[in-house]
Amino acid sequence: MHLLDGKQLAATIREETAQAVEEFVSRHGKRPGLAAVLVGDDPASHIYVKNKRKACEKVGMASWLHSLPASTPQAELLQLVQKLNQDPQVHGILVQLPLPKHIDEATVVRAVSPLKDVDGFGPENLGLLAAGHPRYLPCTPHGCQQLLLRNNIEIDGANVVIVGRSNIVGKPLALILMQKAKGANATVTVCHSRTRDIPHWTRQADIVVVAIGRPRFLTADMIRPGAVVIDVGINRLEDGSLVGDVDFEPVAKIASAITPVPGGVGPMTIAMLLHNTLCAARLQIEQRS
Repeated sequence: MHLLDGKQLAATIREETAQAVEEFVSRHGKRPGLAAVLVGDDPASHIYVKNKRKACEKVGMASWLHSLPASTPQAELLQLVQKLNQDPQVHGILVQLPLPKHIDEATVVRAVSPLKDVDGFGPENLGLLAAGHPRYLPCTPHGCQQLLLRNNIEIDGANVVIVGRSNIVGKPLALILMQKAKGANATVTVCHSRTRDIPHWTRQADIVVVAIGRPRFLTADMIRPGAVVIDVGINRLEDGSLVGDVDFEPVAKIASAITPVPGGVGPMTIAMLLHNTLCAARLQIEQRS
C-alpha cells in the first residue's frame, strides 16, 4: 500500500510556486496578493485562514485579513467585497465559508469578481469548467487531481466513483476528471445520500473519492482490492481525535494507495489556492497591459 502524502507534495508545490512568484515580482515589480475575509468567530475558520496567510508569506505573496464580527449585515460584507474587487493590489479574494446564517452565501460568492475568484466557486468559473475551458480549478478538487497525477496514478480511462455531490468538492471534481485533457479523461460516477446501494458502485471503481462528511463511512468491504482511495473528509470525534470519511486501517490493507487524515488532501487545498492566486495575478496583469 502506497501512502499518498499530501503534506510532502504540498511542500513541493509551494516551492514551485515560490520560485514562480519571484519570477513574477522581478518581471512586474509587484507581488501577487490574496485578501481573506472572515466573518464571525468560528474557531475552525480562524485556523484555516491563519494557515492560508502563513502559506502566502512562505511563498512571497502579499496577504490581507479583513475580520468582521458575526453580526455584520450582508450589505456591509458585499460593500467590502466590491472594494476588494476594485483594488489592483488584490489579485485573489477568499471569503471563508461558512458565513453566519443571516448572510446568503450564494449572493456573496457571486459578488466576487470572476477574475479574483481564486476558490473557483463562482458560477462563471464553474461554468467555464463545465464547458471545458477552465480558468481556475476549485482548490480541493484540484488538490485531489494533483495527488493522483504526481503519484503516477493512471486517471485516463479509469473508473472513478465520487461519494458526495457538494459544489465545493463532488461536482467540480467530477467535471475536472471528465475534461478532455491530460490528467483527466476518466469515466466518473457521482454517488450521494439518495443513491441506492452505494457499495455496488464503489466496488467497481479504480479510484474512490469520499467527500460525504461522515466519519469512517467507507469501509473495507466497499472497495475492490487494489483500488486507490482519496479521503477528503475530516471529522472530529467526541474524544477530540480527527478521522476521515474512510475507515483508514482496514481500507489501507486492501487499497493500493490511500490518503491519510490529516496530512492528505487538506495541505493540497492550500497549495492549490496559492497556485490559483498566482494565476489570477498573471491574468490581471495581462488584461491591464
